[in-house]
Amino acid sequence: MVEVKTIEKPDERRDFPGGHIEALHLTGLDFAVGTFEPGWRWRESVRPIVGTDLCEVHHSGVVVQGRMRLRTADGAEAELGPGDVYVVAPGHDAWVVGDEQVVVYDVAGQMALTYAKSSEAGA
Repeated sequence: MVEVKTIEKPDERRDFPGGHIEALHLTGLDFAVGTFEPGWRWRESVRPIVGTDLCEVHHSGVVVQGRMRLRTADGAEAELGPGDVYVVAPGHDAWVVGDEQVVVYDVAGQMALTYAKSSEAGA
């Protein structure tokens, strides 16, 4: 089997204040491209949509552009930039650092499936 899709033609797009994700769904892989504008912060943009205190999505991926800072529920912090490969457990806040748009490629699957969907939508 060979299955190929291009990020230029995602299967779906979900917009939220200050950003959006584009998702591709393949056999065995749900892939997301997340785009976050300067000034974006999870708790101000996505929390009102999902209704949780922190982001409860597991993330694994790579930062393609820009800088993002994360803070976990236990207070640990990290800053990610271009070329950084990351794994982030559920229970965190995140925000764009600086004046550059942030673009991430997320391969964990959960972002492509549930990120920025309301609890009424099943997420």
